[in-house]
Amino acid sequence: MITIYHHPRCSKSRETLAIVEQIATDQHLALEVIEYQKSPPTPEQLTQLLQQLGGDIQTMLRSNEEEYALLGLAHADAATALAVLTTHPALLQRPIVSYNGKAAIGRPPENVLSLFKKA
Repeated sequence: MITIYHHPRCSKSRETLAIVEQIATDQHLALEVIEYQKSPPTPEQLTQLLQQLGGDIQTMLRSNEEEYALLGLAHADAATALAVLTTHPALLQRPIVSYNGKAAIGRPPENVLSLFKKA
């Protein structure tokens, strides 16, 4: 199953969604679209995404948001940042696509194609 953490008002998220919809159709894969600002990810989902992205919490955070600075996330450890993301989902980088135990951020949208390359 392909999972995308999606924000419909974001052009990069919409572009990435179009890419994964096509891949899901072509490869007959299930697709789960999570509008993370309406349904924030659980701490467990965020921890799993962090591992799938390689473990650098800063890659998951939108550092250009005002709340990022106000909450002092530039030097926050992973546990603190993950806790903040559960209550401030707008700080989650978008979009994030998860597939087959790995994840990629769709900035640019073509970044997610690496998840579907055959070894």
